Order: sequence, then C-alpha cells, then structure tokens
Amino acid sequence: MLTAIIVAGGSSQRMGFDKLFAPLNGRPVVAHSIAAFENTASVHDIILVGRADRLSDYEEIVRLQGFGKISAVIPGGARRQDSVQKGLERLAQDCNFVAVHDAARPLVRPAMIEKIYQCAKRHGGAASGAPVRDTLKRVDGQLRVIGAIERSNLYAVETPQIFRRDLLAEAYRAIANAALEVTDEISAVERIEGAIMLLPNEEPNFKITYPADLPLGESVLRQRGAR
Repeated sequence: MLTAIIVAGGSSQRMGFDKLFAPLNGRPVVAHSIAAFENTASVHDIILVGRADRLSDYEEIVRLQGFGKISAVIPGGARRQDSVQKGLERLAQDCNFVAVHDAARPLVRPAMIEKIYQCAKRHGGAASGAPVRDTLKRVDGQLRVIGAIERSNLYAVETPQIFRRDLLAEAYRAIANAALEVTDEISAVERIEGAIMLLPNEEPNFKITYPADLPLGESVLRQRGAR
C-alpha cells in the first residue's frame, strides 16, 4: 500500500505571503498538489502535514475540494524533516511504501507519480529529476567565480520521492541518531547507502518559491488544459 505524505509546513519567507494558499488556475496551490495524489490510482491515502496555525484552513480546503483520500491533517515540526517524521508516525500498519511530496510543487502529474512508484517497487527508492541545462559556477564568499561544475550527469531532484517504508524509517532513525539536518529524503537514504533511482522528467514540476513562479505555473496549467 502506498501512502503519500504531503509536507505543507513552510514559512514562505521568500514569497512574503503563504504561497500554498495563493490562487493558481482557480484553486489554491496546495489543492493542486493534493489533487495529483488523489487522482493517482496506486495512492491509498494521504497525510497532510501543515503549519499548526493553519490546520483549519487546510481542513476547509479538503472539505471544499471533496478530497476523499486524506486520512489525517496534522501539525508539522520546526524543520522539513521533523514534519516528515510526524507523517511517518501516522502511517497505517499495512502501508509498505511512502511518497513524500512538497506541497509547493503543484504541477506534478499522476502519471509521473505512478512511474516513480513502479520504479521504487523495483529498486527500493525513486524520484524524478530535471536535467541541469544551465552552466554552473562555484563562487567564494564575495561571489567571485572560482570554478565550474561539470553538468553532464547533474539533475535537479524533484518530489515526490518514494521509498519502501522500512528503508525510509531506517534512514530517518540514522539522521536522528547522528543529529543531522537533511533537505530531502534522498539525502537521508544516501546516509544508509540505500538504492535510489532517478527518472528524468522533461515536464514542468518546479517548486513555487518566488511570486513570479505563480504566473509560470498558471501558464503550464492553461497549456495542459488546452491539450
């Protein structure tokens, strides 16, 4: 059974307002992320981990949008990994695979979620990634260029990231015991040398980070609707 943990606990400091409630093509950003998993056949249930002060707002979105797979809406922690841990603690006993997704990635599609899941079932862990196309430079503390980074094998990793439950649980225990901070699940699983496969993704699945990302997301959704 596959359970999705959608992490919606960020502070949105770079946006200046709570981006997850910003309108995007007629519904809040977070609703698009939930809908993608709601419409994925292999997803059995969804745990939404949000800011403690806005849980009632998330619950209202769930009610208005008619989402039926939400099994829990719970408060997150201070860090992303703390929020994921709280989601892991709410998994049902018969759950054997876990998808962790950033709510600020509203453009993910059910077909990609399914592909990642099938890959994770074969290898233990999987995620999608966009090939890096830009020239990358390394700089010093004064932003002076001091070198280049070869980009031929570089990917910008996305979410969802899907893992066997036991593998992800072991990884999170390891980072907790080592008092480490990680920014995603792959970083945690890497610590215990777990196998992770990356699926190249040519479709937009970017994270809403800055105000300019909202009209870009609108454009993507309109084009999809037109097709």
